[in-house]
Amino acid sequence: MRFAVLADIHGNALALEAVLQDMDMLGLSTAVNLGDFFSGPLDAAGTANLLMEQNFPSIRGNHDRYLIKQAPSEMGPSDIMAFHQLDTTHLDWIASLPETLTLFDEVFLCHGTPKSDSTYWLERVNDDGTVRSATLQEVQADGVGVDASLILCAHTHIPRCIRLPDGRTIVNPGSVGCPAYDDDAPVYHHMQTGTPNASYAVVEARRLGWSISFRSVPYLSDKASELAAKNGRPDWARSLASGWFSE
Repeated sequence: MRFAVLADIHGNALALEAVLQDMDMLGLSTAVNLGDFFSGPLDAAGTANLLMEQNFPSIRGNHDRYLIKQAPSEMGPSDIMAFHQLDTTHLDWIASLPETLTLFDEVFLCHGTPKSDSTYWLERVNDDGTVRSATLQEVQADGVGVDASLILCAHTHIPRCIRLPDGRTIVNPGSVGCPAYDDDAPVYHHMQTGTPNASYAVVEARRLGWSISFRSVPYLSDKASELAAKNGRPDWARSLASGWFSE
């Protein structure tokens, strides 16, 4: 069993196209998608059309939930821009997706943690806004009750792989389309990968356990940055061009 793991595309159709091409080069036709497909100042409709055509097993992320649960007047700037680009078919597709999913009897998909699509799992934010890796005890606490041997999460956009003492492997594939961002929950902080490349993972079941390969794929990130700037988001333009939110 071998497949790709995609997450946090955030409307970046250019990055998604590059990842799909990279998958083709690796001979991969199967993938799972961990949500946050469209939110951002880029090409939500183009991303939606491309994703729906692939028909990958997918779950909703927190920003997907906002697109179908919040009134437009309550949406943040990235969500409302994506919302106005999407049509009813796209929104109905989001609404049809589950919040979590178990595949192959041993692979569990969630966006944030198994119980929350808006909570960081493998990272924590300190009171002063600095970001640290979660402790083993913190990671284990959020994984109680999930028996799958491979657990896939997203949301922080940071590629990570952790193996728990009981043998379970937790993987965050990173972000296909948004390499850096800021947020104000629980306090103001930055998440940044330091590269503009599109990130995803390839996982493979082997006799001794799960093999995890992280892919960092260059693409026309300057074009994505230009589109963000054109749409009035200099913060996204900077992040897409460099992989840093704050240089």
